[in-house]
Amino acid sequence: MCYNGHRKDRQAEEGCDVMGQKENQRPTPQQKPSVVREGGMTYDDYAALDDGNRYELAAGRLELMSPSPSPRHQLLSYELLRTLADTCERDYIILNAPIDLILSPSEVRQPDLLLVRQDRIHILTERGVEGPPDLVVEILSPSTLQRDKVDKAKVYAFYRIPEYWIVEPQTFVLEQYILEKERYELTAVYHGEEPVSSPGMPCISFTMQAIAERIPDIGPRAAGTKSNP
Repeated sequence: MCYNGHRKDRQAEEGCDVMGQKENQRPTPQQKPSVVREGGMTYDDYAALDDGNRYELAAGRLELMSPSPSPRHQLLSYELLRTLADTCERDYIILNAPIDLILSPSEVRQPDLLLVRQDRIHILTERGVEGPPDLVVEILSPSTLQRDKVDKAKVYAFYRIPEYWIVEPQTFVLEQYILEKERYELTAVYHGEEPVSSPGMPCISFTMQAIAERIPDIGPRAAGTKSNP
């Protein structure tokens, strides 16, 4: 069961990066995406912001997120949510961005999708999801490669999230990472007609080909305009 990722022991508290290297302190981003304020911020400070921008709180740093996601990104997010709901809605609560994933008073992330088992509904509050969900999903964009593949992978492993997916929206490739003791292991790379499955979530069963077929081709940008990531 995926609950083994939630076990708290001395080793878990030490933390590790996605490659399994232990760290004595909470992981911090290797590269600052767009740090608006350096260190010392808490969830209360974050929640008090009301300037229309989207932020994440990374080890007390306030980070400005990239511009609004592209239509392809949003279509992929919707199709993944709909597909997961088809088979997992009875057993899991499925949420999509924007949603605050509050992992600690100084660590607040906004994954594209997350799943929480129904019998763990107590971690859902009026503020957001307060504790590790059973699965988080991030959809890549050019501006979030470092954040999603390195920074967030370290954070999600440190806070014992059992399963992490990274999805590439251009090639429709899904990388599946499973938490093994103190680290994420890349256990599968799904594309085409290969059925996606999960060792801790038996309700999951779909193909990336089926997802891709439901997403229309997005044309080139209009002349004289700039594209967002």
